[in-house]
Amino acid sequence: MQDYDPHAFPPFAVTVDLAVFTVREGVLQVLLIERGEEPYRGAWALPGGFVQPRESAEQAARRELAEETGLSRKTVADLHLEQLRTYSDPDRDPRMRVVSVAYTALLPDLPEPRGGGDAAHARWAPLRRTAPPAPPARVDRRDPQLASPASLAFDHEQILADAHERVGAKLEYTCLATSFCPPEFTLGELQQVYETVWGVELDRPNFRRKVLASTGFVEAVEGPPRRTGGRGKPAALYRAGAASALHPPLLRPEGRQS
Repeated sequence: MQDYDPHAFPPFAVTVDLAVFTVREGVLQVLLIERGEEPYRGAWALPGGFVQPRESAEQAARRELAEETGLSRKTVADLHLEQLRTYSDPDRDPRMRVVSVAYTALLPDLPEPRGGGDAAHARWAPLRRTAPPAPPARVDRRDPQLASPASLAFDHEQILADAHERVGAKLEYTCLATSFCPPEFTLGELQQVYETVWGVELDRPNFRRKVLASTGFVEAVEGPPRRTGGRGKPAALYRAGAASALHPPLLRPEGRQS
């Protein structure tokens, strides 16, 4: 276009933000970093950062995740990253006009991360389903228990809420739940993923029947090893199947959404 003038439009930056979930000790947890720079120095936030001129948004997301958490390159490269949505409110960042491409990712239980880049600290924090009351003035802002959706920097509370809802919905129609599990897992461990993400208690025999009726959802691991669950009988092991979608879907109990 001959009349196009790139200088006629104000410049803006593009960033990426990541809502990374895992299940640890039976609790749904999210990966958070403590910001080491302004704005919001000392506040908890989702990992992320600016997209560099010669990289895609997904490349930036994986780079920032590795830099700010200390997770290995192999771990980050193997992550299932899914683009969530774009956040473009003009006032979402006090520095300048910034558009963020948000991603969500699921991980099996991992060791504690470490901060890096512009992150002072990084850690897994329990996901709170409701906003806590305002903390006392003298509470240490580095306390990870304050890292609830109501206290995150920028618009990260909205990104986190949207990501949580997306993950919960996708568990109904896809095989995404196995991403939370180790390579070999019991049906009890798989059920715990659903209960933790949805915030409900499921009937064990009914859950088992539905999982095994969904073609390609899981595959039995034949022969030893077998894992003993508590004092009960040895539990059979399974691995993720070849399917990506659940047929039939595994729906949340009606009226009991997370």
